[in-house]
Amino acid sequence: MAVQQHSRQQARTGGAAAVAAAVAGVLAVSGCSGGGAAAEDRHGAGAHADQVRGAADALAVAGSSKARTSMEMAIGGTRVTIRGEGGYDFERRMGRLVVVLPKDPSGAVEHRPVTELLTPGALYMKNRGAGVPADKWVRVDTTALEDGNLVTGGVTDPLAAAELLRSARDIEYVGEEELSGATVRHFRGTADIAHAARVAGPHARASLAAAAKGFATDTVPFDVYLDEEGLLRKVRHQFSFANRGRTAAVTSTTLLYDFGAPVSVRLPDERDIYAGKVRA
Repeated sequence: MAVQQHSRQQARTGGAAAVAAAVAGVLAVSGCSGGGAAAEDRHGAGAHADQVRGAADALAVAGSSKARTSMEMAIGGTRVTIRGEGGYDFERRMGRLVVVLPKDPSGAVEHRPVTELLTPGALYMKNRGAGVPADKWVRVDTTALEDGNLVTGGVTDPLAAAELLRSARDIEYVGEEELSGATVRHFRGTADIAHAARVAGPHARASLAAAAKGFATDTVPFDVYLDEEGLLRKVRHQFSFANRGRTAAVTSTTLLYDFGAPVSVRLPDERDIYAGKVRA
């Protein structure tokens, strides 16, 4: 399958189908509006709403962290999970993750992990599909993807996941929990992609604006876990879109830890970027 770049002018329903096709593109490698953030905050969460909405700013102050991701997709009776692990430099707004694709239907593990470099406006992938030489990278313009790369690469960019929280509303405080040895505060609410595109940092606006035109609904339920310093330790978003009369559900989870750990991200030279067609 070729890496597709879609027009942002398509209708929302058409965009949703395009997002489904983009998700299918990742799986093929393995063989397989609303209002603003000023809405009501419930159950005592008002005092912490600014921390939830400011998660991206807190990450920039922290500088960097290690990261684990998972993306679970359910379409009809089929459910698959894509996992990633690596690190993110929040000051430079760049990350590097190694993504493990699901097994093929026969159960064989024959697909190499995909290395992904995440940057504002672009996604670089290595070992991404048949027909791409082993030493080449595939570059995708995320501002031209109708999901803004919230699901296409099998990973939600950790910084984009935090930027979505700038539009958090209906925030509910769930309670304190233990997460990887740290005490965290668990909040639940909804994000609005279109509003996030307007209030996000300049590096994220174009991709989120594309996503706002691609999904059938802007509303994204989330669960977020902040530590005692207000740092985002875990966030889970639940995306959904219509695909040929069926609802496709995507749950994307990002776990951040070891804040301050050095993260090295080196973008490929232009000569190392593959310009041909990517086949499934």
